[in-house]
Amino acid sequence: MPIRIRSLTVGVYRAAIAREVITSFGTMRDRPALFLRLEDAQGCFGFGEVWCNFPACGAEHRARLLIEDLAPLLFAQEADSPGEIFDSLAQRVHVRALQTGEAGPYAQTLAGLDMAVWDLHARAQGSSVRALLAGEARASVPAYASGIHIRDAEAEIGRARERGCRAFKVKVGFDMEDDCRRLHECAASLGAQERLFCDANQAWRRAEALDFCRRTRGLAIGWLEEPLAADAPLTEWQELARQCEIALAAGENMAGEGAFGAAIASRHLAYLQPDIAKWGGFTGCWRVARAAQAAGLTYCPHFLGGGIGLIASANLLAAAGGDGLLEVDANPNPLRDAFL
Repeated sequence: MPIRIRSLTVGVYRAAIAREVITSFGTMRDRPALFLRLEDAQGCFGFGEVWCNFPACGAEHRARLLIEDLAPLLFAQEADSPGEIFDSLAQRVHVRALQTGEAGPYAQTLAGLDMAVWDLHARAQGSSVRALLAGEARASVPAYASGIHIRDAEAEIGRARERGCRAFKVKVGFDMEDDCRRLHECAASLGAQERLFCDANQAWRRAEALDFCRRTRGLAIGWLEEPLAADAPLTEWQELARQCEIALAAGENMAGEGAFGAAIASRHLAYLQPDIAKWGGFTGCWRVARAAQAAGLTYCPHFLGGGIGLIASANLLAAAGGDGLLEVDANPNPLRDAFL
């Protein structure tokens, strides 16, 4: 039966937190979330989540964009698969995104809609999204604790260990000397089966990234995430990949199959990290995951939001398989924990 959406319900939420989440690009003083619910003519429903981490005020803007601009386009769609709806909507809003300079909000709202359409489609068939994507999908996925400020790494890694985590990602990009000193301490404290990753959140230019690589030479770091800006010249990424012994990771700030395809072809990244709520939803990220794996790279989804998107990210990783890990934010987030 063709998919035809008849209603969209949008909810914007903001949870207070006792401790701010600090990154190299800014500080999150609360935890926002934008959840949506779709329903079709038969009463089947599905849920999605739109990326709106930073700045928090962006959540309301994306909600208005969904309700006032995208909903009429969505209601006019009739298709046999979620992917057809995603591709059609992406084509319809392409010029609007160019006209407004709002490529990010459009991509993020489309991602949330696609997530919800896939959820609805799976429920209508009495199945799960992971089973629709890959019949032999795993029932569970490995995970790692992320969002750990290097300043708090000793305590936060200890707490994550108590929860059963054996892989940890620390945020760097603040003070080079202090970051690297603390990172050496973290690496020295790891158990035999534990893994450590680093995320610079686009903090550095090429010279700084190379300096970090020199200072951390010999440390058992699984990957270095976003050492450069996502739009830094490809030649800079390639040079860094050649000179740094740590494998590079990125993808959360890339959008479009063309951008991911170019990164896969370049092979400067060992880990591809699209964010299901930021671009592509299930449709786009599934295509990227399969292309990355076919090229011998690791699909390792990025996610740092609420519970709906986290569950979606887990379903996608379960379907894709491979050696990737599910990203689970170690910082408190009531809008995630309420679903788990």
